[in-house]
Amino acid sequence: MTLTAFLAAALLCTMAAVSPGPAVLMAARIGLQQGLRTGAALAVGIGAGAVFWAIAAVFGLSLLFDYAPALLIALKIIGAAYLIWMAIKMWRHASDPVTDDAETPTSLTPFRAFRLGFATQLANPKPAVFFGAVFIGTLPSDATNLSVFALLFVIFCVEFTWNTFVARLFSLERTRKAYLRMKHIIDRIFGGLLAALGIKIATT
Repeated sequence: MTLTAFLAAALLCTMAAVSPGPAVLMAARIGLQQGLRTGAALAVGIGAGAVFWAIAAVFGLSLLFDYAPALLIALKIIGAAYLIWMAIKMWRHASDPVTDDAETPTSLTPFRAFRLGFATQLANPKPAVFFGAVFIGTLPSDATNLSVFALLFVIFCVEFTWNTFVARLFSLERTRKAYLRMKHIIDRIFGGLLAALGIKIATT
């Protein structure tokens, strides 16, 4: 695999990572609510989810969807249902007060944040379609195991770095103070956007 081909594949993965979607939305919300540390743990889960889809693509995900298109439809429905369920939870708890007590039930541990990021990435079929079609299409037939492993590492680093940046941006003190004043509105906006993404996933 030439350096040019490797950089082209890495650039495509970067563009996919920074495009708006459920993962970025979740990173922004967690950054707002619980700060950078929890947002970084979430970003690790998002990165792991992207790597999962990329590995699945390497092992023939697109061929599986070609032979059994009902699986892709089922994936879209399940993913959309999960995102809409998350949106309903955001909407219902939008008026709940925020506390800085780390022991409150609403505070995510690093592992729970990781699990949320991983589940959010798996619930979005966009990475599955991207890695199963575009990503695989950029890999030359002579790509070595080492080059594929290097690309997987790049995919994780890009997803982790971008979503950690988003969480950091929304965890800034000025942003958090604005959020605390308007939590009931902002959470409903996040919930509405997440529900809209879920509906779009289910209908496209």
